[in-house]
Amino acid sequence: MNRPKLIIAPGKEKAILRRHPWIFSGAVKRIDGEPQEGDLVNVVDAHGQWLATGHYQNESIICKVLSFDTPQIDEDFFRQRLRSAIAYRANLGFFNNLSLLTSHLSPTNVFRMVHAEGDYLPGLVADWYNGVLVLQAHSVGMHKLFPMLVKILKEELKPYGLQSIFDKSSSTVPGGGNDGYLWGIEPQEWEITEHGNRLLINFFEGQKTGFFVDQRENRKLVQDLARGHRLLNCFGYTGGFSLAALRGGAEYVETVDISKKAIDLCNRNVEMNFGPDAPHQGTVADVLKYLVGSGQCVVDSTRGQMLPTTHSTLPTPFTFIILDPPAFAKNHRSLQQGLKGYRAINQRAMEALPAGGFLMTFSCSQAVSKEDFQTMVFTAAMNAHRRVRIVRQLPHAMDHPVSIHHPEGEYLKGLLLEIE
Repeated sequence: MNRPKLIIAPGKEKAILRRHPWIFSGAVKRIDGEPQEGDLVNVVDAHGQWLATGHYQNESIICKVLSFDTPQIDEDFFRQRLRSAIAYRANLGFFNNLSLLTSHLSPTNVFRMVHAEGDYLPGLVADWYNGVLVLQAHSVGMHKLFPMLVKILKEELKPYGLQSIFDKSSSTVPGGGNDGYLWGIEPQEWEITEHGNRLLINFFEGQKTGFFVDQRENRKLVQDLARGHRLLNCFGYTGGFSLAALRGGAEYVETVDISKKAIDLCNRNVEMNFGPDAPHQGTVADVLKYLVGSGQCVVDSTRGQMLPTTHSTLPTPFTFIILDPPAFAKNHRSLQQGLKGYRAINQRAMEALPAGGFLMTFSCSQAVSKEDFQTMVFTAAMNAHRRVRIVRQLPHAMDHPVSIHHPEGEYLKGLLLEIE
């Protein structure tokens, strides 16, 4: 095949031989040819021996490897990879609501169907929303393949009731275009169910692919623990954790997010599940400012109005706090600044909780290691002068498999803590 080649410098092929799917520019001695962003390239060693084939990128990760076994990358190659990803979810029961974490009494019809490197398709994420499949490319090469991938997915997912395919790549790849439907019906909003809770999804305005699918099993844990608690859901988005807490019997729940659109949709989700008198309040605020007691706005869900309030301490004595922030550290260059942000919100939450209270805290930053995250929590506890016990480690859900060759795929770090 007359493709451009990346010639690996002598001694730099070890990671490739260990099948790590990322090739960094520093490992490349020279480039044979003039590959464009998203082109397929062959990776060869200093002697010309083929090592891998993948998508070329004008970044520090210069190639995302598709195959270490064959340079033949065609429609059949992608069909087999997608069939494998679908079969994995089918074997866990996700397509028939009978997974290990669901039952006919609490159906779940939203899950991740393709998890990039975890399904040996680097650059591709696909989430299933009750018959709507949302694709998100994280490489130009994968985005260029969407017409072919849509054709394959329509055929392979027909038995499972596929109704639409949506492209949510505008913010994740250069030239990703506008988000929109690629095939099928085109609803503005779509309803899903997770552990008995109904949620409305807006694919055009929502974050990630429309919902934070990776937290499903952690939301179920909140549902199991919430009875009698007064729970504060920080960075609450459209209320997934809040609905879980209310379903589990929480005495009171408050959802805080800086986005008014997210809180408006959260309030709609709460009313749809628990009626207008549910013990819930949506608050539009910067979480750190809220936690230190400055400048917030409460949303009156019955009137759709923003009501300004100020206070010097948290207005409610919460016994359970959830911190699920966006990625504070987008890369290793911003790691220390990101850790400072995580430490600040965790310290304030620990200071606010009574003895015996729960803190569920997360980082979705790939640049933050498990060790970094746990050290940050330790420092926050010391600064807050609180004794803290780790109750449980909280990874992402089992529909987000991690390739043993790509430990970076385990991006979500979480801890359930008891504060003494």
